[in-house]
Amino acid sequence: MTPSNIHPMQTGSTFRPNKRTVKKKHNPLRKSRVIDYLNPKFLGRFTNDQGKILPRRITGLSAYQQRQIARAIRYARHLALIPFVAQDVS
Repeated sequence: MTPSNIHPMQTGSTFRPNKRTVKKKHNPLRKSRVIDYLNPKFLGRFTNDQGKILPRRITGLSAYQQRQIARAIRYARHLALIPFVAQDVS
């Protein structure tokens, strides 16, 4: 039996129907090394509607930049520039 006659569902084949391709996210900070905690509009891009900090896989930042963003958001929260939680609409 030659490899071309192997059924796709048998072991040893490279057929994977549920394998998703991961699309690389572009870095929103680009080459910028400065993250300003006094800019709440910029920091709002990295929080969701509940006020939680978005993870790296969503933001597309590097690990170093994600730590800087998290630190800047915490500083801004303590200075009351951005809220800790979202406002209740009900």
